[in-house]
Amino acid sequence: MLTIWGRPNSHNVKKVVWFAEEIGRPFVRLNIGGAFGITDSYREMNPNALIPTIEDDGLVLWESNAILRYLAARYGEGTLWPADPAARARGDKWMDWQFGYADAQRDAFLNLVRHSPEERDAAAIARSAEATAKMMAILNQALADRPWLSGDNFGVGDVPMGVYAHSWFALDIERPAMPHVEDWYARLRERPGYAAHVMIPLT
Repeated sequence: MLTIWGRPNSHNVKKVVWFAEEIGRPFVRLNIGGAFGITDSYREMNPNALIPTIEDDGLVLWESNAILRYLAARYGEGTLWPADPAARARGDKWMDWQFGYADAQRDAFLNLVRHSPEERDAAAIARSAEATAKMMAILNQALADRPWLSGDNFGVGDVPMGVYAHSWFALDIERPAMPHVEDWYARLRERPGYAAHVMIPLT
């Protein structure tokens, strides 16, 4: 049994829980982080005191994208984790690209989700919305000639930005039309694990 530590509305936890569903790996998720706090025993597993952390057959691992790569290599090799290194790399690069996107989205997310209306910084939200739109335009172009970031088929490369795409569409910000991103997002919403674990309230 795979054990996942982390609160359900964390972007990074959503990645791992959703992907566990995709690979068919039974799991239990334990609440920690945010309002649930961080325990000393958790710090012993993850000295960064960040979420998520997993335990799988004795392996304790943290850093969400490292977890995804491990799960894909162990349980999804040849399908969700292509055997061909070049094919794998084409999808894999979007996993690291997501970190830059998360930085761009942070101010809009924090202001609109974590702050009261009276505390919000409208200028910071606008800057964040503009920055995310520029990055989504790159994603939109990448999806113009392929259905998935991973290539012809859904793969682990779609997971990190798949989680952040839901936030982009859910946040109350100005969004230019991105037809290829919108089509990709519609395909993601058809996946049961995505609907169950990603498309939940942002708060």
